[in-house]
Amino acid sequence: MSARPSLDPELAELLTSLPDLPALSAETLPLMRPYASTPVEPLLAARDVVRREETIVGRDGAPLPLTVISPRVASHTRPCVLWLHGGGMVMGDRFSQLDIPLEWLDALGAVVVSVDYRLAPEATGTTLVEDGYAALRWIADQATELGVDANRIVVAGTSAGGGIAAGVVLLARDRSGPAVAAQVLVCPMLDHRNDTVSARQFTAPGVWSRESNAFAWDAVRGGVGDVSFYTSPSIAPDLTGLPPTYVDAGSAEVFRDECVDYTSRMWAVGGTAELHIWSGGFHGFDALYPDAELSRVARRTRTDWLRRTLA
Repeated sequence: MSARPSLDPELAELLTSLPDLPALSAETLPLMRPYASTPVEPLLAARDVVRREETIVGRDGAPLPLTVISPRVASHTRPCVLWLHGGGMVMGDRFSQLDIPLEWLDALGAVVVSVDYRLAPEATGTTLVEDGYAALRWIADQATELGVDANRIVVAGTSAGGGIAAGVVLLARDRSGPAVAAQVLVCPMLDHRNDTVSARQFTAPGVWSRESNAFAWDAVRGGVGDVSFYTSPSIAPDLTGLPPTYVDAGSAEVFRDECVDYTSRMWAVGGTAELHIWSGGFHGFDALYPDAELSRVARRTRTDWLRRTLA
């Protein structure tokens, strides 16, 4: 399939400075992992915040590092954002793409909590989602100490983290809590089948290609035939009972059509959801080039939706 939507001109120009990225494989993953981790200190240097480092316990007893970043002025009515980072479920750490939720700290006074969920192929199946759910439970249990309103907890993530966020929210629904006020799914990785029109359009090379997607999903599956819908939310049989949801993606990326389908299925059962497909955006464009005009619009629209939803 050769025809594909064109890129936004500014983003296309910016991409010319980015070297062609190889598709992920068992050989390239160890080489690429260091580049998916970013230092947090530059993000916090100009912000008046308090940073805490915690270790929580996963469902299977494993230790999970967790970072809490709060506005310095204390309050007991702040919203809280559980952030789940991107990286194809095989790369990244709790500081990856943290600039996105820190904008919500700036604009909405939110406390940001980011967890190091375990990565594939070392961890497989529902482990990654269970790690995210353990962080959600910890937030709910510690709401008073964190100075947050337990009725305004947001679960959010980008790319792989967006898919994990969707799985965490499904788990919270099916386990009768904790309550989630909203979910924000930024270009989420939702469907292990990797066979939509957009998945077939965007083959390697690219920021995230169908080939890299296939490798990542194989790593998460760990050779197991059946896949849980908590891991691959697109196959969830029931999308009722979910909180208000924001979904966005680019028109020129692998995940476009699974995002459209997931949101459409929420609408079909009466769910509250807002969908944006940004014309000319490639996968993760607003994380990679936050100062591009399309990125600014996408980020501002996302923040405005969250402000309205949490009001």
